[in-house]
Amino acid sequence: MKLTRWVLGLCLLVGSLSAYSQEVGNKNVLDRIIVKVDNYFILKSEVENQYQQYITSGQANTPNRCQILEGLVVNKLMLAKAEIDSVIVEDKRIEAELNSRMEQMEGQYGSAKNIVEAYGKSIATLKEDLRSSLKEQLTGRKMQDKITDDVKITPKEVAAFYNEIPRDSLPYLPAEVEISHIIRIAKPNKNQKEELYAKLLDFRRRVDKGESFEDLAKVHSEDLGSGKRGGDLGFAKRGAMVAPFEAAALRLKPNQMSDVVESEFGFHLIQLLEIRGQEYHARHILLRPDYQKLDLTEPTKFLDSIRVLVQRDSTTFEKAAKEFSEDKATQDAGGVIMDATSGANRLAYDGTMDPALFFALDSMKVGTISAPIPFRTDDGRSAVRILFFKAKHPPHFANLKDDYQKLSQITLSRKKNNAIEKWFMKAKDDVFIFIDEEYMDCRILEDVQERE
Repeated sequence: MKLTRWVLGLCLLVGSLSAYSQEVGNKNVLDRIIVKVDNYFILKSEVENQYQQYITSGQANTPNRCQILEGLVVNKLMLAKAEIDSVIVEDKRIEAELNSRMEQMEGQYGSAKNIVEAYGKSIATLKEDLRSSLKEQLTGRKMQDKITDDVKITPKEVAAFYNEIPRDSLPYLPAEVEISHIIRIAKPNKNQKEELYAKLLDFRRRVDKGESFEDLAKVHSEDLGSGKRGGDLGFAKRGAMVAPFEAAALRLKPNQMSDVVESEFGFHLIQLLEIRGQEYHARHILLRPDYQKLDLTEPTKFLDSIRVLVQRDSTTFEKAAKEFSEDKATQDAGGVIMDATSGANRLAYDGTMDPALFFALDSMKVGTISAPIPFRTDDGRSAVRILFFKAKHPPHFANLKDDYQKLSQITLSRKKNNAIEKWFMKAKDDVFIFIDEEYMDCRILEDVQERE
């Protein structure tokens, strides 16, 4: 199947700080504007940087420069049309996504200080650098969703797509496994808690003596999002914040500060600013324990006892995961680990799997539960987990019975591709598009059928 405008456009909507670092690190291209789409433009370096990233990644089906440029043009056209159609992403959504990205980076690098050292820029500067590109990504994604929102598929369409594939061209799928896990997060010990409590109580005393809560938050808060705003979290609807935080905040009177509050995110000193109907406005100073130094003894013992209960048939792994797992992403599903791309409950058992998970399963038999294994969560927290090896499916040629979910995802993507293609051919006439003569041979503005 050809690499379509949809696929390339989608690639452009996935941004990260690692991509940002690669971009800023490659300045060897003699730069100039090669495409203009209304008020948006594309630089030659953008095409070259992406092309080099594909080459160095070693992935199959590397797109050529024309295909990469086509994806960039689709993305810019979506942004231009979003302005015309008043498709807007709210600032608070952008800020929330930006904070999430920064928290992920903090987990990967260990601390905000390490991020600053790695990039040679302050957190505030990094966020400002990323804000505009993130806004473009979210706006493009929202426009893309608007275009494809009504696209649905039926089982008949999935079967038709499968029957179109020549029998000698059916993909040979790798072995797949079904796995569940139960995760317990390591908690700070008594001394670590006391140290964080003491720091926050000292901040409280300093505010009581006249120092600015805002200034203290800017310097000391480990909430990368609100810290630069003096800890200001803006107005939040009741139920939006984690329960311990909200309960403490709503017990306060305006301008009053809380005692130290512990939540899953760390330890807070909260100041309530205002209550307005069902909304409240607060700010906080957040301190987190050093996740690298947390003791795994307690969660290890806890999971070992859960493992014994399941092995004795005193409970099921699924029930235990729902009751005891601290992984919100899998808890409600009984600990089942889903494929991040397809949402299927089968994971490819090959080189694409997380190495730690692969080698853990390599020493297990189907139907068994692992001993507790140290684990690092996506946001960098120290944890322990036990694995349940539910099933293993051998390599096979794709078929409707075993691979319906995968085939339906491909069918849906193809149908969305067609919707994007039709939209593109109409929308390109609504905006001004200039393409440098060096890239005219790419024939980007022509219908796909005309090029084939």
